[in-house]
Amino acid sequence: MPALPALEVLSLARRFGDTAAVRNLDLAVGSGEIVSLVGHSGCGKSSLLRLIAGVDTPDAGCIRIDGEEVAGPNRFVEPERRRIGFVFQDYALFPHLTVGSNIRFGLKTVPKSEAGKRVRDMLERVGLAAHADRYPHELSGGEQQRVALARALAPAPRLLLMDEPFSNLDRALREGVRRKTLSLIRQFGITAIIVSHDPEEALSSGDRVVLMQAGEIVQAGSAYDLYDRPSSPYAAEFFAACNRVPGRVRNAHVDTALGAFPAPHGLDDGDDALALIRPTGIDVVADGGDGEVMARELMGEIETIRVRLPGLAEPLTIRSTRRLPAGIRRVGVSIAPGAAMIFPVRPC
Repeated sequence: MPALPALEVLSLARRFGDTAAVRNLDLAVGSGEIVSLVGHSGCGKSSLLRLIAGVDTPDAGCIRIDGEEVAGPNRFVEPERRRIGFVFQDYALFPHLTVGSNIRFGLKTVPKSEAGKRVRDMLERVGLAAHADRYPHELSGGEQQRVALARALAPAPRLLLMDEPFSNLDRALREGVRRKTLSLIRQFGITAIIVSHDPEEALSSGDRVVLMQAGEIVQAGSAYDLYDRPSSPYAAEFFAACNRVPGRVRNAHVDTALGAFPAPHGLDDGDDALALIRPTGIDVVADGGDGEVMARELMGEIETIRVRLPGLAEPLTIRSTRRLPAGIRRVGVSIAPGAAMIFPVRPC
């Protein structure tokens, strides 16, 4: 018999007035799986997290944790009885309590000796054993984040929810803190959902990425699935800026101002189509051509180049590690094989 999902969300819905924050949503998360829940602000990801945590009540559908229904038409389990750890965006540490006391806060029902042992163990695991008697304001942002994580993990929750846990950190610190956090979660083998609005963070954090739009899941899969094989223009452009090149299908190809590309299944002759091409999928040929260099911007290892081409309403944005010669004005371009992602253009 297959194992039950650690978390199962079935036909979940939540409205706020005329706004559907969550629309008939289904999601299953396996035991020990780390899921990145991502989308633009207002897409419903934080609303979904609140419903799972029990701080909000669904209008329809149900939620099960380890097979136990915790929210449904006839049942609602209070948040404190769901055994869910929650790390908030602002960490929500108690400023008047020491680091050790913050971690101990969630262990009120645990015998005193056992609680003390767990606090010491968590401090060791997050590398803050020497900071037990300090207060939150005496810690760096990364250290505060680790205290919040330790407090969430100390009661041995069935599920860990993290709402934008790295967004308050400086970019220079974010990658290192994220890597250490994920390592710790994997050591515990705990099931986790990490909410983010940052595409790079989502792609690098989860075993699976779940992309939301307008209260719905629009695509779910591995990071490579969503980046390399997006199911829609929204998914493609969420994870990286794209050049939008219109075209039309003819003889099983999409004719565009940049050339012809194979048409995917389902497009017929005469159909309008849209080619999305990421800036890294275009090469600049610096031996003349009909492209006019409009602007160049050096970004360290990468140079961003804007090139205007006949037949295109907007200049192409190109990012390359090969720097153009100074002063060059006319260039050609070539598209890397497989770089054009083709989507149908549906009538309004």
